[in-house]
Amino acid sequence: MIQKAISFVFLLIGITGYSQYQFEGQIANNASKKTVYLSLIEDYRKLSRPYLDHVIKKTDSDSLGYFSFKGNNLPSDNRIYRIHVDECSVETLNSNHFLGRCENSSSILFIANNSDFISFPTSFADEALCKIASTNPLSDAMLQIDAFKEEMAFDFYDIPSEASRKLNTKKWFKTLQEFGLKVDEPLVELYIYDFLSDKRNETYAYYLNDISKNDYYEDLGQRLEDNYPNTVFTELFQTEIAIDQQLISKDSSSDLNWKWISSLVIGLSMLLNVYFLLKQRKQNRTKKSNSLAKLTVQEQNIVNEILKDKTNKEIASDLFISLSTVKTHINNLYKKLHVSSREEIKELFG
Repeated sequence: MIQKAISFVFLLIGITGYSQYQFEGQIANNASKKTVYLSLIEDYRKLSRPYLDHVIKKTDSDSLGYFSFKGNNLPSDNRIYRIHVDECSVETLNSNHFLGRCENSSSILFIANNSDFISFPTSFADEALCKIASTNPLSDAMLQIDAFKEEMAFDFYDIPSEASRKLNTKKWFKTLQEFGLKVDEPLVELYIYDFLSDKRNETYAYYLNDISKNDYYEDLGQRLEDNYPNTVFTELFQTEIAIDQQLISKDSSSDLNWKWISSLVIGLSMLLNVYFLLKQRKQNRTKKSNSLAKLTVQEQNIVNEILKDKTNKEIASDLFISLSTVKTHINNLYKKLHVSSREEIKELFG
């Protein structure tokens, strides 16, 4: 370990003042030769796995598993790179071979520029491409984000309730975005953004809500424009944000339209109900008035007595007429009003 550290220091001193890079590491102790690929990734939506069209260099490891890339042809400012080892067997290396998708393949994402010296030593457990020692303090930021992702996954699956999911989503959006701001490297923030806004992740729904009210995304677009103008990833991000904000705006406008239409329908329904109620009352009053106009004064008096629930005897007594006269008037009422009972007279004039 001491010898490796000394070698790293001398190599660092050796490249100081020269615009050249060197990325070296070890796949495993006593490993047979493997092909190692170096990729430059401009499209942050393709960070999840190796792509053949991203590869810019390849080399073979030696008998001890060591490999090295060096030169001076990389961009002078930071970019996202990947080193990966294709562990697929010879039998699978045909025209249908899907680069880097074999079970034992390994890779690592890192940030670098044309003047960086980076070492990828194996871990104590002899694991390859899981550690970074670099002259660039931002090189291992992707590894730190991956560690956050593991913690986030534990939080989500430890208590898989809806309430816990909402709380943890809000917590991790804030944690990851604040980490990106603290690192002060828009490329790191793109790696975070790619994860949080991925349609395949549970975070996507929260992202759509967050983008409608959080200035973070527009600010990130400006930071990318300031640091990396006229690049593929800056233009891609700005385009995506504009489209997503437009979609959210249309959805919100659609929701408002439906709410407005629903309120209008309810209001019209209430107005119509009031109108028909008033119209019915008016018709009843007109009908009652027309019915009374058909009756003589004495028949109207008898109607008033019926409305008071008086019996025929009580009506005769109150109006000082005979019982038979009351019956005659009531029979005439039935004919004139086209009813057949006292209850119908009450309903008509009630």
